[in-house]
Amino acid sequence: MAVSGDGRLLDGRGVVVAGGSRGIGRAVAELLCDLGAGVVVNGRDGDAVEETVAAITAAGGHASAVVGPADEGRVAGFLVDDCVRTHGRLDAMINCVGIAEPPGSSILDISPEDFDRLVSAHLGSAFHTSRAAARVMAAQGHGAIVNTSSVAFLGDYGGTGYPAGKGGVNALTLAVAAELKAHGVRANVVCPGARTRLSTGAQYEEHIEDLHRRGLLDEMTMRASLDSAPPAFVAPVYAYLVSDLAQAVTGEIFVAAGGFVGRFDRPAPRVLGYRDHHDAGPWAVGDVHEMIAAAQAAR
Repeated sequence: MAVSGDGRLLDGRGVVVAGGSRGIGRAVAELLCDLGAGVVVNGRDGDAVEETVAAITAAGGHASAVVGPADEGRVAGFLVDDCVRTHGRLDAMINCVGIAEPPGSSILDISPEDFDRLVSAHLGSAFHTSRAAARVMAAQGHGAIVNTSSVAFLGDYGGTGYPAGKGGVNALTLAVAAELKAHGVRANVVCPGARTRLSTGAQYEEHIEDLHRRGLLDEMTMRASLDSAPPAFVAPVYAYLVSDLAQAVTGEIFVAAGGFVGRFDRPAPRVLGYRDHHDAGPWAVGDVHEMIAAAQAAR
């Protein structure tokens, strides 16, 4: 349900939610419809897509279904076409597609096939949906793209293809934001934390506890990962980013988990040493060691 005061914030808007049939994507689709938008719900499982669309329609919302993998250009094109045809316009593209890393997966044992599948599901879906939407949005001079990443891009949760794909989503979205700003199109990232089918069950709990034992996750992060709030808690951040309230917000990476909302600062290099190459030769290896060792000690 819409938060008190939000009213019909997205009245008449047309929005695609790739990966919108389950979990976070479904919560986002439901909230957008509650706020007045017409939504294209996408997913690989036809039954799940149809069930979500039926639930939204029964609640008085406007939704249509497109079944298929969003990391295929053909399907991404269908999503845009269906939104324009069914809902009259394309105002926003939200990508909530995600698959889990195989249990216990690491660089020591993951297969190239599994790695490629993970990168395609995350980075590939962001690329194809952003590409399909960008052409329409740039031509009309407005629009919003919101891609879903994860704090796992920092590497704290282990894995390979999942953090690599999510890190790629961040970089791609920042590049899209910079390129499309002149066209009136915004692009942002949400790193959500919520209780979904990918973050529940014995295997997931064992994985999180193992990461804590190995020193990758601290106590607080482990407990938060095992006690995530429902997806409805993160959906308002997506709704905000596709609304006119966020028309000045682009090229940002946000975190939303339960009652917590945060933002990653843009990475910037810290100077460890400098010399003008016109006046001096390359650094000696020992000099590099001293600079980096001093920085490490000062942390």
